[in-house]
Amino acid sequence: MMWYNTKTTELLGIQYPILQGPFGGNLSTVELTATVSNAGGLGGYGAYTMSPQEIFDVDKQLKAATDKPYNINLWVSDHDIPESGLTDEKYNQAKALYKPYFDEVGIPLPEKPIPFQSRFENQLEVILDIRPKVFSFMFGVPSADVLEQCRKLGIVTVGAATTLDEAIFLEAAGVDMIIASGFEAGGHRPSFLAPAESSTTGSFVLLQLIREKVKIPVIAAGGIANGKGVAAALALGADAAQIGTAFLATDESNALPIHREMLFSDAAKYTTLSRAYTGRLGRGIISRIAKELIGKEEDILPFPLQTTLMSPLRKAALDQQKWDMILFWGGQIAPILKHTKAKELMQSLIEETSAYFKDLKI
Repeated sequence: MMWYNTKTTELLGIQYPILQGPFGGNLSTVELTATVSNAGGLGGYGAYTMSPQEIFDVDKQLKAATDKPYNINLWVSDHDIPESGLTDEKYNQAKALYKPYFDEVGIPLPEKPIPFQSRFENQLEVILDIRPKVFSFMFGVPSADVLEQCRKLGIVTVGAATTLDEAIFLEAAGVDMIIASGFEAGGHRPSFLAPAESSTTGSFVLLQLIREKVKIPVIAAGGIANGKGVAAALALGADAAQIGTAFLATDESNALPIHREMLFSDAAKYTTLSRAYTGRLGRGIISRIAKELIGKEEDILPFPLQTTLMSPLRKAALDQQKWDMILFWGGQIAPILKHTKAKELMQSLIEETSAYFKDLKI
């Protein structure tokens, strides 16, 4: 039995139990997703900000770039706006909090954002139409009816859990696999049963807790960036490992050159979880704004209205090279990153994991 023959590789029809994390916020690319899938792993494309037509177009490009399985990712709950909408009072609090930063880059604060309509239902229709081999989702779980449709269409469903409770919930709901997302991971914490701030369990503890209580395959995520990490995850009972930050740092991702540079710099030693940029808790390299707004979360707009508010500020800060105002997404493992090419990263992950298990004579 080779290390790479797991329930996950069997179910997904892939060669190696290595998944590339699907990045939202325009960081995913067809090239990266296809490179990972073509190398025997499972490439992933984060589509939660995209229109149905854009998802359809990307899927066409993916099908042209690889004949191997790949994963398309959506967010089930894609906003945190109360039913009554955003009050003027709430907006004015946020404006007051962020005004000094807008003043610093010399731009006006934007008008109050227009009401946000959830995109999930429309995005879902496209998924059922294009039938990717894998449909993964965060921030909750689609209805039993949707999961049943996926099963009939041969789409493997993968939900994300940040706690044992969430994993048990996902299994009961009928998903095919679970991603155990540890506290170390870069990007948003996909918590959905309790506030993200309470999901502080590290990957390797979370993995073991879930493995103990859940029968469906579990994919370890958070803090894995090399073959030793993959081997450790498999040794602790994972059926696969998902790797985010290490792939985000490669040239094939859509990260800005400065973002990649930061991930390979000394700054990557210092990451933090912050709501200051999107309204949802996410891990990135610590920034001045993230630091200064600790404890001010009450005045931050709900997701995704906070992203909308920050958009012109981010653009101006990038133009003026005020890097310390920007939160560059990344996980705690960033300081050990070595590879700038996705194919080399994949080869190295496979070789290192193989070498590790060979030494153990497994």
